[in-house]
Amino acid sequence: MRVGVTAFLTDRTVGAPVFASAAEERGFASVYLPEHTHLPVAEAEPPGLVEGVTLEDYRRSLDPFAALAAAAAVTTRIRLGTGVCLVAQHDPLVLAKQVATIDHLSGGRFVLGMGYGWNRREAADHGVDFSRRRQIATEKLRCMQALWSMERAEFHGAYVEVAPCYCWPKPVQQPRVHTLIGAGAGTRTFEEVAAMADGWMPIGGAGIGTALPLLHQALEEAGRDPGAVDVVPFGTVPDEGKLDHYRSLGVTEVVLRVPGGSTSAMLSCLDSYAPFAAAD
Repeated sequence: MRVGVTAFLTDRTVGAPVFASAAEERGFASVYLPEHTHLPVAEAEPPGLVEGVTLEDYRRSLDPFAALAAAAAVTTRIRLGTGVCLVAQHDPLVLAKQVATIDHLSGGRFVLGMGYGWNRREAADHGVDFSRRRQIATEKLRCMQALWSMERAEFHGAYVEVAPCYCWPKPVQQPRVHTLIGAGAGTRTFEEVAAMADGWMPIGGAGIGTALPLLHQALEEAGRDPGAVDVVPFGTVPDEGKLDHYRSLGVTEVVLRVPGGSTSAMLSCLDSYAPFAAAD
């Protein structure tokens, strides 16, 4: 079981290159960064703030793609991912280019963790109908996958229309960049994982044991091997018993939450988590 880390990096925390380098030096398998372009004042309260995350983190978070590109330049091994990217809020041509470029520059180390979002006003500011955000994100992801894998790519959908085109660079990873869907357990989520992704990224990780049979059923019905698909509990506060439980379930990767703070505080947290990475 791989062990990675995630944090809200802001203009007041440790920088992305230092954080990623420190994580790589301590043996972690991955670094994931979240995405929020802005936090509307009229809808500034997340459904539930978790331990180690503050409203200030949401207000000041860095762009994950620029930050991960900076991290790619100073690392050689660690995987670099979004946790999560709000795909519905992006132009798929631009996002496909950003992701492919980072994957190209990093030698195939990018992971697209994608989600659907909770902030209605944030989505509205991007011109996204919140009630249709999953359908929009799904189409945009499928369009991106065509752009990544086809020499002459095109896509025709209800929300996305791209005439035949050339789009390079292609990502190192083929036929798509490794993709994890970060959404709650359920038939719809698992059908989406089975149809267009490489894994499920449950936030927090509660209830995985109950959900896994449903995920495996969806994968088998789609003709896919459940053993070849990742399950990645995300934003976990670690203890040995919890990680042992995840191992027993066949979890492939767990991503530990590092609270934002000063450089010294965040590096100290990485030090405290390092034994969990060393154990796997």
